[in-house]
Amino acid sequence: MYVAVTALKAKGFLSAIRFWLLAVPTFKQATFSDGVLFCEVKSVDGFHHTLTAWETKQDMKKFVFSPIHRKAMRVFPKIATGSTIRYETDKMPSWDEAVEIWRKTAVNYS
Repeated sequence: MYVAVTALKAKGFLSAIRFWLLAVPTFKQATFSDGVLFCEVKSVDGFHHTLTAWETKQDMKKFVFSPIHRKAMRVFPKIATGSTIRYETDKMPSWDEAVEIWRKTAVNYS
């Protein structure tokens, strides 16, 4: 399986509004995408995390390159900080494991 852990923190109040306007439909699409095994959100230490697991890396890439996700990615640098990590595994990580792996390996963790 292919796992992605994303953590984003809005840059301010107006950015938070834009963030949620993009995040909700993007998350909804991820939830129903082909190949998704798990898709959940959780706030930890001020970061809005998504934890997704996919049958294959190709399934995840198909979602990443979808129009709705690409739109969110174009706006992301203007409204939020954070990063995404991705890795292959045989076992679905718990939320605690996923956040810890993100903390250890993420770029732009602040």
